[in-house]
Amino acid sequence: MSGIPLGVLDLIPIPSGSTAADALHNSIDLARQTERLGYARYWFAEHHLNPGVAGTSPAVVLALTASATSTIRIGSGAVQLGHRTALSTVEEFGLIDALHPGRLDLGLGRSAGRPPQQRAGEAEPFVGHTPNGLRIPERFSFAHLLGHPRVALQQKLLNLPGAQPQDYGEQVDDVLALLRGEYRSDEGIEAHAVPGEGADVQVWILGSSGGQSAETAGRNGLRFAANYHVSPASVLEAAEGYRAAFKPSAELDRPYVTVSADVVVAEDDATARELAAGYAPWVHSIRTAEGAIPFPSPAEARALTGPWTDADRKVVADRVETQFVGSPRTVADHLERLQEATRADELLITTITHDHADRVRSYRLLAEEWRRR
Repeated sequence: MSGIPLGVLDLIPIPSGSTAADALHNSIDLARQTERLGYARYWFAEHHLNPGVAGTSPAVVLALTASATSTIRIGSGAVQLGHRTALSTVEEFGLIDALHPGRLDLGLGRSAGRPPQQRAGEAEPFVGHTPNGLRIPERFSFAHLLGHPRVALQQKLLNLPGAQPQDYGEQVDDVLALLRGEYRSDEGIEAHAVPGEGADVQVWILGSSGGQSAETAGRNGLRFAANYHVSPASVLEAAEGYRAAFKPSAELDRPYVTVSADVVVAEDDATARELAAGYAPWVHSIRTAEGAIPFPSPAEARALTGPWTDADRKVVADRVETQFVGSPRTVADHLERLQEATRADELLITTITHDHADRVRSYRLLAEEWRRR
């Protein structure tokens, strides 16, 4: 399995008792450490209004991380196009590429990352275990968040008054045209992004289903990232939808997929489970629109989940049961199943623990085990 590269997806989590500055320093240190461990790429996610997550601007953090590393590819997982323009995105990444050419991945997302619901007329999604044992849980419904005041507030603060988001597929087309120096308005007027035009970046599309994101990636012959860690119920649909839509391009002659997974590795299964204890209340805070809380310590997690009802546990069940937690061998076995079931070309690992040293150790133990396979 060492032929399947591993990458890192970092949300820049803020552990309880620490600050955003601490989290940023830890993430830059983790990028250096994973570069030495042989990880192929290091991506930063974009999230807003979360007390426990400092990753609000991938481009800014990428600029800082590029200066602290030298060989690992760095990128966005993903820039959320729903509240920005194609030009601003190309210009930001063009600035970084001007000083760090050939290392950037421009990952593009459609919105704030909520997986779409099942569409009318679709067959019921598969639930259970794939033939090789990968767990596919029931699809989680976000219906309770529609119209939620905090969700509405986020959209109000991220979008200019009266602004209408551009169609996602058209926006990706504009990003590609600006990068290639081929942009023309409907009136035939040229636009040239400087810096940005001609930037040596890999463009990726991130998606949680086989819908517009997968279709846009396939139609343009781009690389695709399927989110098992965000939406495990639809990962197979996402990967296959992308492959079905794929058309060869100048950048890529065949489909290319990375698949994300939440992972915690320790020397043994019991220790890993202890380190991962904060994951359930952290996910619960996101899915109830509270905003990601500072990542709790194991003791704090037990206090938070002690009074939980069955309804509380149901909110996080799909994420908890698909988080890969355990010894290096245990987790690597899970990752092999994920790779085989999705036919992924790469895997993207996201790990959150309360203590930075435990997080670094998790990535180190996994890298060492992966190299042995």
